[in-house]
Amino acid sequence: MEIREIGEDELATLVALMRAAQPRVDETVSGFVDWRNQAAAMTWLLGERDGEAVAGGYALSGWHTPPQRGIALAVVHPDARGSGAGTAILRRVEAWARERGLSELDGAVAEDDPESIAWAGRKGYVEAGRNSRLVLDLTAIDAPAQAAPEGIEIVSWAERPELSPGLFAVAREAVPDIPGEEEDDIGTMDEWLARDMGGAGDDPRAVFVALAGDEVAGFAKLSLSAENRERAFHDLTGVLRSHRGRGIAAALKRTQISWAKDEGYTSLATMNETRNEPIRRLNERHGYAVEPGSVIVRGSIAAT
Repeated sequence: MEIREIGEDELATLVALMRAAQPRVDETVSGFVDWRNQAAAMTWLLGERDGEAVAGGYALSGWHTPPQRGIALAVVHPDARGSGAGTAILRRVEAWARERGLSELDGAVAEDDPESIAWAGRKGYVEAGRNSRLVLDLTAIDAPAQAAPEGIEIVSWAERPELSPGLFAVAREAVPDIPGEEEDDIGTMDEWLARDMGGAGDDPRAVFVALAGDEVAGFAKLSLSAENRERAFHDLTGVLRSHRGRGIAAALKRTQISWAKDEGYTSLATMNETRNEPIRRLNERHGYAVEPGSVIVRGSIAAT
């Protein structure tokens, strides 16, 4: 098998391969391009036999991880499993990561794929977290009522772009409180705005801000895709610790649901860490159905 690094012009092949290996993945070509623009570095790989793509993968550094840790994935077409293709891709992404000074890699494995979870274990990767997938069928519900808690006003970021510092203050508190993301460094405000709020899938109209007077008490953000106009994806929902327990997150959730319906989306999807009970309960109360999610596995690559 020949393994080679690819560019944007061949990303559609990698995306198709990933969907064959993991049918519920939501990756898109534009999403991968956006991801690379946000990360410090990223590589895309294809493994081919007789000119046919049978395996692929990616690795990146400097994206919502501590300095020593990167993110990577190795996938194999179902017809090529057991051929050693996955191991070859994995060793290639590990080598790429070591060359950039990384000593750990995180990867996501489908929760209902015990063979792949066992394979990752044999390669030295152990479970570090688990994400449930929740999906809301917007065609089966009416738009929820938009009442906000007393003293709270909800506006879009598009209406109030000057609220950026308040959004950043919420993110600085909310992100480390998410189980599994305690070590995440969101960077400076300028870095965060460019990376997390200014990507190809980001739209200020789909960022909803809860105001307590002049203070940003919380916000909720949707991620959109030009390649999938039927489904929108929940990104960060965060509330300042001093304002939690007032129903702000629920009000933001209802606003997102109504906006998505009005914009013609047919579903909303999100991934919730299983230890993040408050957000999981919030989503389930609003009708989100739980689907098999992903297991986050972590391995040390320093001595490989």
